[in-house]
Amino acid sequence: MATDYDSPRKTDEDINEDSLQELQARRVDKGTSTIDVDPDEVAEGMELPGADLSGEELAVRVLPRQADEFTCSRCFLVHHRSQLAEERKGQLVCKECSA
Repeated sequence: MATDYDSPRKTDEDINEDSLQELQARRVDKGTSTIDVDPDEVAEGMELPGADLSGEELAVRVLPRQADEFTCSRCFLVHHRSQLAEERKGQLVCKECSA
């Protein structure tokens, strides 16, 4: 079956539905349905930067650098040897930092 690509893709009903007045009415309706949120309730669950975390315990087990890992001399992150891009004057550089 042949398709006529020049024919309008919307029907007359769709065109009337998307009239300017209806679109403006929808926008007004959406604007009146705002939610009243108390900022104090939202802030209760958030931790502020620089907050005192001295009472917190580390929940992750930290392992020392393994034999097949290296510390990048630019970003100071520990990477697997497969991420080693180059060695400059004894300094190891990862692929992300060498790019």
